[in-house]
Amino acid sequence: MRAAVLLGTTALLAGCTVGPNYQRPASPVPPTYAEPGSTARTSDADLASWWRGFGDAELDRLVDRAIGQNLDVQTAAARIREARARERAAGSAALPQVDAQASASRQRISENAIPIPPGAGPGNAGAFGLPGSEFDTFRVGFDASWEIDLFGKTRRSVEAAHARTGAAIWDRRDAQVMAAAEVADAYLELRTLQQRIENGQAEAARQQRFVRLIAARVRGGLVTGEDLAQQQSQLRTAEAAIPPLKAQADAQVHALGVLTGEAPEALIAELSPAAALPSAPAVPAGLPSDLLRRRPDIRAAEQNLHAATADIGVATADLDPKFSLTAAPALVSTALASLLEWGSRSYTASAALDWPILSGGKTRANIEATKALQQQALIAYRKTILTALKDVEDALGNIDDDRRQIASLDEAHSSAARAEQIARDRYKGGLVTYSDVLQAQASRISLESQLIEARGNQGRDTVALFKALGGGWPELAQEKIARGAQQ
Repeated sequence: MRAAVLLGTTALLAGCTVGPNYQRPASPVPPTYAEPGSTARTSDADLASWWRGFGDAELDRLVDRAIGQNLDVQTAAARIREARARERAAGSAALPQVDAQASASRQRISENAIPIPPGAGPGNAGAFGLPGSEFDTFRVGFDASWEIDLFGKTRRSVEAAHARTGAAIWDRRDAQVMAAAEVADAYLELRTLQQRIENGQAEAARQQRFVRLIAARVRGGLVTGEDLAQQQSQLRTAEAAIPPLKAQADAQVHALGVLTGEAPEALIAELSPAAALPSAPAVPAGLPSDLLRRRPDIRAAEQNLHAATADIGVATADLDPKFSLTAAPALVSTALASLLEWGSRSYTASAALDWPILSGGKTRANIEATKALQQQALIAYRKTILTALKDVEDALGNIDDDRRQIASLDEAHSSAARAEQIARDRYKGGLVTYSDVLQAQASRISLESQLIEARGNQGRDTVALFKALGGGWPELAQEKIARGAQQ
């Protein structure tokens, strides 16, 4: 009966867990984005591997490689293993702790010590109290202890550790999002620079043809040497604009090497040949509420908030009494031959109650500190949501500006191309000089350079939008299915 009552009381108390239970805080978000953009929802499967929408096989290979090999992603994966180990360590406190012990010792009583009469000393001291006596003691046994989690301190510790494991998992997914976006951004910048280099080389070739034309006119006495010197200066200026672009392109190649977990020079042969700049796909932004599910940094911030809430319970439990059971069964003998006999048995068993009364306010100060940390985690969670909304709004605004700029440049470029063709036709008819053709060509090449930059910016802004929407972690599509199954 006594055992049943004790077990029933323990189970009843175990159901009481100190500290607040975690509840997801209200996170009001606007129904739609302020910047123009489609509210249609991108499928999770498409968003999980959004870079494939650019239709560039080289970009696909680089991003896939980065998600698997990026060093930041690998570090985040190691932190998941650390968090899971700490979670197991936190849970071990709820289990009995058992230590095995064995010892052998020899002792001699000083002849000059005061003799202890038999039965006068504690324990067995009286049996060995004669001055000058020597004896051996052998002991094997176990020490066992169990602190009963009456008020839920251990359960709160496990809850906090489990939430931190969740945060580590979401941090790894956020690292994958960052890696995919950084690779795509660097790749599009590289292709933009390569196109600008080709355009700069075309401009230098045009200037070279202009130099030859003016040189011929100088020889014919039609213009002065000053005109030739000015044109040679323009040629050198055009040529000088190319090396900085090449240096920037090399830097992007080096960056891509590091992002994919390789040496900076590893991708030089693979990426040095110039390739066309891939077209940016259209991105339906969806609804702001989607961010709460898709953005890994928001999910990680929520898990950190959950852990901080559970920490309040851990700190609060220090105000309550602690009940522990200990036992130390052993075999003790002065002779090794009789150590395993029944008469060598020895044991101690105890139940202890530890209830802190005065701590100088330390416990309550710790509780206040954990509450302040929980408030900081709540603020960080809300700030992460606001930052996510800002990221999407910025990207949508930039893409809309890019679209309008490209439309205007396209019209201007078409007009410049027509003007160049007209100049060529008139030159063939002897109505204008070749310098007029070169001037028209210069206008077209300048607009082509602006178009290359504008399209590159549009592609990079599209990458920024995908990143802002939380795309780029492989489990995104499966995560939606799992959530539906749980519901």
